[in-house]
Amino acid sequence: MRKLAEFVVGVIPNGANRAASLWAAMASRYPPRIAVAPSPAPSWIEQAVQVGGGQLVDPGHAQGLIWSDPYGAEELEALLADAPDISWVQVPFAGVETFIHLVDDDRQWSCGKGVYADPVAELALGLALAGMRNIGAYARADEWTEPVGVNLFGARVTILGGGGITTALLPLLLPFRTHTTVVRNRVKDIEGADAVLGTDRLIDALTGADLVILALSLTPETEGIISRSELELMERHAWIVNVARGRHIVTDDLVWALRNHVIGGAALDVTEPEPLPADHPLWTVPNCIISPHVGNTPEMGEPLLAERIATNVRRFGDGQPPIGPIDVDLGY
Repeated sequence: MRKLAEFVVGVIPNGANRAASLWAAMASRYPPRIAVAPSPAPSWIEQAVQVGGGQLVDPGHAQGLIWSDPYGAEELEALLADAPDISWVQVPFAGVETFIHLVDDDRQWSCGKGVYADPVAELALGLALAGMRNIGAYARADEWTEPVGVNLFGARVTILGGGGITTALLPLLLPFRTHTTVVRNRVKDIEGADAVLGTDRLIDALTGADLVILALSLTPETEGIISRSELELMERHAWIVNVARGRHIVTDDLVWALRNHVIGGAALDVTEPEPLPADHPLWTVPNCIISPHVGNTPEMGEPLLAERIATNVRRFGDGQPPIGPIDVDLGY
């Protein structure tokens, strides 16, 4: 169909307009063939494909694939080897480290980038307030204790990462009148941020911060980005919140920093290892709050991902690039 549309552009007057009309008409007559795997697939994903105008087919006859398993890279690789007509793959989460070795320029790849930004940003704010205002320790106490805590109002906040979570979090911080610095690998202005620094300025961004929030993708360059040397640079009252990936922080170094009051505390929605074993020391450190990777729950996430799938199926059928593309070079 695409080649025919390109032919129309080249040989017919006003070919570009006619090609667009022809392509749209063909797309409506011939809905994109989409597979959902692994099987059995959740019914809401299949419904999202149909809402987007896709025709559900077996992988061997598919042009596009919705991969519903957050893991299963070997199974996905095997499926793609037997399905040469699949030219677009959608994976479920924003974090793509499980699949990144499969991503290449031979197919379009997209992920859940930005899908869960609002609920994760909301949790990041909640964890920050719970930590800075000592709610975690109060909740564990079995007697009346002394007042502890610092304000988020007027605080100096550093956010690592400049993606969807950060974009959603910055407006939530505005009522607190924070001075917010964003650290990202590509420096450009972000609405709501007072400063944007490159990753080579990480030390500058950590020094003096009252709150540090990790909301960045996991790549070889960002694994262990917070270790003992970075923790030692932080203020003794500062809290660190991680809603990204556990491997961004060197866990043993964090335990050391918490036990020795090098920083004020840590609020973690993600850990390394994960799930965190019942006997892990992080459970017993009083200045640590842990939530079990619930930045978004199924109740929150399924409608959001269904909307993204339907939109991307529709865009695929119209010959448009997907929302949330995976960058082969950047690795996310």
